[in-house]
Amino acid sequence: MMNQTPIQLRTDKLGERVVKALERRHFEACYCRTKEEARKIALSYLPEGSSVAWGGSVSIEEIGLLDAVRHGNYSVIDRDAAYSPEEKAQKMHQAFFCDTFLTSTNALSEDGQLVNIDGNGNRVAAMIYGPKQVIIVAGINKVTKTVEDALVRARTVAAPINAQRFPLKTPCLETGACADCTREDSICAYIVTTRICRPAGKIKVILVGEALGF
Repeated sequence: MMNQTPIQLRTDKLGERVVKALERRHFEACYCRTKEEARKIALSYLPEGSSVAWGGSVSIEEIGLLDAVRHGNYSVIDRDAAYSPEEKAQKMHQAFFCDTFLTSTNALSEDGQLVNIDGNGNRVAAMIYGPKQVIIVAGINKVTKTVEDALVRARTVAAPINAQRFPLKTPCLETGACADCTREDSICAYIVTTRICRPAGKIKVILVGEALGF
């Protein structure tokens, strides 16, 4: 403990507090300090031979979870390996019926609510209903004071950065700032707040004491 910096001390305390808030809302939740710990915990939730899919998430890539799953003993529904847009769409539909869906969250309030924005809706749909379990890996940078702050973060931080990953023509791609647009290719088509996990324990949140994703 003596070697901990003030930032580490604060991060640990915040992480533990957010985990308790998530548990009060019936999520299964844990806090760990490093990417390596997060990957081990996530893999411990995956039975061998089970089917695994994921939504677009930089966080699960950064902790090495996707590589571990691809090289593990799982039935992988890998939309990134699709040879055509049609095959990719098919895999995205198949993911809805998988055993485990992997993703992150755009924001997480200190009182344990998740806020997510989606363009196609496949990611938030899978988080709500379909897969037997959902594993969310979130860096401490995703935590906000209130659920209102979480929505602001999702709209003004996560979405404009995410837009840079896709060949869109949205205002945020050009300016880096949210313009509250209504374009057909907006990645902010669906905004979902998950305030309670139902059934209890279906969504497992691994909160990491490092910055992950955006």
